Amino acid sequence: MGEQFAPASNAARQDAVVWTRARVEQAGAICFRTSAKDPPEVLLVASRRNGRWGIPKGRIETGETSGMAAAREALEEAGVKGRVSTDAIGSFVYTKNSSELAYHINVHLLEVQEMLVDFPEKESRTLRWAPIATAVEEVSRAELRNLLFFTWVAAAL
Repeated sequence: MGEQFAPASNAARQDAVVWTRARVEQAGAICFRTSAKDPPEVLLVASRRNGRWGIPKGRIETGETSGMAAAREALEEAGVKGRVSTDAIGSFVYTKNSSELAYHINVHLLEVQEMLVDFPEKESRTLRWAPIATAVEEVSRAELRNLLFFTWVAAAL
C-alpha cells in the first residue's frame, strides 16, 4: 500500500496563498485610552467592506515610517490624534478574497489624546470604544486578537 498523506491544514493553505501574492506594506494603530477609574479601552473601527471590527490601517505612503502611517490612518479613519509608538508592537499578513495581494501590516500603539468631531472617513465608518477583553473577543482577525491579548491581558497576569 502507498503512503497516505493528510490534507494540508487551513493555516498551511493560507500561508501558501500569502507567499504567492504580491505584498503591500501597511501600518495600523491600536488606539487606546486610559483613565484612573476605568480599565483601558481600545477604539474599534468597522470595515467599510464587511462591517467587521478592526483597527485603523492602510498603506504606508512614500516617505512615511510605519508609525507615521499608523497615526495618519487613525486620524483619517477614526478621527483620533495622539502619541504613537515609534516601533511596531507586532505585525501580521492578511489577504482579501477579492484581491491578488497580501497585506503586511505593522501594528503600533496610539495613546489617544484628542478626538475630532469631523474627520475624512466620518460618514463611512462606525467606531466603538471597548474594554480590552471585549476587543480581544470581537476583532475579526486572529492575529490582531493575539496582539491585543499579549499587549495587555498577558502583561497583567
